[in-house]
Amino acid sequence: MTEDEAVDDELLTIGAFAARARLSAKALRLYDRLGLLPPAQVDETSGYRYYRAEQVERARLVALLRQLDMPLARIAEVVEAPDGASAADRLAAYWADVEARVAGQRTLAEYLRGRLSGRSSEMYGKFVIETVDVPEQVVISEARHVLAGELPAWIGASLGRLEAAARECGGVTAPPFVVYHAEVSTESDGPAESCVPVADEAAARAWAEQHGRGRETKVSVRPAQRLAYTRITKAQVAHPQILAAFEAVEEWIEGAGLEQAGPCREVYFADWDAAGAQDPVCDVAFPVK
Repeated sequence: MTEDEAVDDELLTIGAFAARARLSAKALRLYDRLGLLPPAQVDETSGYRYYRAEQVERARLVALLRQLDMPLARIAEVVEAPDGASAADRLAAYWADVEARVAGQRTLAEYLRGRLSGRSSEMYGKFVIETVDVPEQVVISEARHVLAGELPAWIGASLGRLEAAARECGGVTAPPFVVYHAEVSTESDGPAESCVPVADEAAARAWAEQHGRGRETKVSVRPAQRLAYTRITKAQVAHPQILAAFEAVEEWIEGAGLEQAGPCREVYFADWDAAGAQDPVCDVAFPVK
């Protein structure tokens, strides 16, 4: 008997099951290897796979989910869901992630089209560039190597920790900011440094000594400096819109005959959670001289 021949009324050979599921035997062997659709029985001597008729629906579901480019772990979550409603919710959550990613890629493609077609000046013209003099500051900071996908969550958590620390160090004296010492992208991990200006240097150093180990926490006195910056909305903070803001400031600095005097930064002066998409929340800035 071959693996494709019928065996009994209870079990189906891989060939018979493949015909019912409208899939190839090759696909079924792949799903077995991936742990998504194990056979009901495997003959210990021949190694032939046998399936039950009630596995047809799962086989078809796995095949359809793979057409959505769903990762194996997410497919397993859907097919192992306790009921149809839960499975549908998990599929909806995955598709929402896909649409968000595609929307970001669409925006990036438009941004790149603008650059490649020579419309950079048009894009940069949307940003108003100004300068501001920042006095000397005592800053408590936390640095980390982080990729772009991890960055928003890390910024929120890190600034939350440091702002809580600042309350024990005389309070926050100026808006918190994040410094990028090198590019943060899907391939480059910075590092980035979250910073909160505080009132009491001695108290900040004591806090960092007691609580900051393992997080690259430090306290420093940042000298007075001038920043060239542009103010952007919550919607513009998203990638790649924020790239255009950084580049607009860089172009302005060059055109004004100034020099960059340090790494770029984002200065957060608004309540992020309370802000709407068109509300100003952040200054994109470069130290200049």
